[in-house]
Amino acid sequence: MNLLLKYKKTSLLLIACCLLLLNYSIISAGLTTNLFGILASIGLFFIGSRKTTFNISYPLFALIFMLEFISYRLHTKSLHLLALALFICLLYYSFTQKFSFIALICILLFSSVFSTFFDYMTTEIKQVLCYYVYIVLKNFISIDKIEGVNFYIDNAKITVDTACMGLSMFKTGLLAGAVILTLEEKKQSKYFNIVQIIIFCGIVIILNIISNYFRIITLILFQCTQENTLHHTIGVLCFVFYQIVPMLILIRFFKPKTEETQIKKQQNTIFTIVLATAILFATSFEIKKILPNNLLENLSPEYSVQNGTWVNSEVFKISIPNKLIYIKTPAHNPLVCWTGNGYKIIEKKETYKGNEKIWKVKMEKNNIQYYSYWWYECDSNKYTSLPEVLLIKLFTNKSVRLINETTKMHQ
Repeated sequence: MNLLLKYKKTSLLLIACCLLLLNYSIISAGLTTNLFGILASIGLFFIGSRKTTFNISYPLFALIFMLEFISYRLHTKSLHLLALALFICLLYYSFTQKFSFIALICILLFSSVFSTFFDYMTTEIKQVLCYYVYIVLKNFISIDKIEGVNFYIDNAKITVDTACMGLSMFKTGLLAGAVILTLEEKKQSKYFNIVQIIIFCGIVIILNIISNYFRIITLILFQCTQENTLHHTIGVLCFVFYQIVPMLILIRFFKPKTEETQIKKQQNTIFTIVLATAILFATSFEIKKILPNNLLENLSPEYSVQNGTWVNSEVFKISIPNKLIYIKTPAHNPLVCWTGNGYKIIEKKETYKGNEKIWKVKMEKNNIQYYSYWWYECDSNKYTSLPEVLLIKLFTNKSVRLINETTKMHQ
C-alpha cells in the first residue's frame, strides 16, 4: 500500500489502462454509436473543469457502485460503460481537484443509457408534437384529420418522418448549450453555479421542443416529409434559428459569478478509488460471461415453438399465417426494430389482453398497415414498463422476455 501511495498517479494511470483494455469490446461498441458526443464531452471535461470545495469523490463512488451493482446482476453493458466514464472523471478529480458539472451532464447525455431512454420516449413525444401542430394548422389550411403522425390534407396523406422527427438534434442542442456555457466561463474567468446550469439546460430543452415543433409545421407546409436535401435543410435551419440563436442571446443574461476557489487537496481519495477499482474489475469479469437467456422457458403452449427459428441468440421468430411472432430479450425495443426496418409508427397506446395491459402499435410500410402488440413477460405476468420488469429481475433473478405479435390490418 505504501508503494501504491508513493507512486499514486502512475499506479492509477496503469489501473485505468488495464480497465480500458479489459473492456475494449464494450468501449469500442459505445464509441461507434456516439463517438463525436463522447469525445466532445471528454474535451469539455478537461477544458471546463474547475476547483470545487464540494467533495465529488463520494457522490461519484456512490453512482459508480449503483451502476455496477445493476450491471453485475443484469449484465447491462451500457451501464458498465457509463461507470467506466465516471471512473475516469473520478481519477481526474483525484489528480487535480477539478470537476465540471456541465461536462458531466454531457457524459450522461451521450451515454447509451440516455439513448435507450430517448428511444422509448420518442414515439410519445412525436405524437404530442404532431397533435399540437394539427391544432395550429387546422386554422390556416384544410386538414381533414390527423392519425398519429399522419396528416390527411385534401384527401392526401402526409406522414412526418417517424425515425427521429428532428429529435436527434436534442443531444446536439444540449451539447451546443454546454459549449456555450463553457466558453462564457472562459471568457469571464468565472464559473456558473449548479442552479444556473440546471436552469440553462431546462431552457435548452424547451428551445429544442420549440425547434422541432416549427420544424414539423414547416415540413407540412412545404409537404416535404421525404428524406431529401430540402428536408434536412429545414431541420438545420430550425435548429439554428430556434436553438442556437436564442441560446446566444440568452447567455448574455446568465453571468457567471463564482470565482475559482483555492482549496486544500482532499484526503483519503485513494481509498475510494481503490474500492471503485475493485468493483469495476469484478464487474468487468462477470459481464464477460455468457448467460443463457431462457427465452422459451415456461412459454405458453399457444406459441408453436416447433414452427419457430432462432434469428440469433436473443431473438426467436415464429411465422404463422397472418401473424409474425418475435420472442426477444427485453433489451430489444420493438419500436426501434420496426422503424429500423422501414416501418412508420402511426400510433402507440396501451390496451388490454385479458385483464393485463399490453402495448398496441399501429404502423405502416409500403402503404400496408399493421397492428403490433407487445409486452414484457416475467413469471407468466405481463408488463408494459421495462424498468418494472428489470427491477424484478434485479432482485429476484427471474428470467424476463419480450413478446411481439404483428398482424396485417384487414382492408
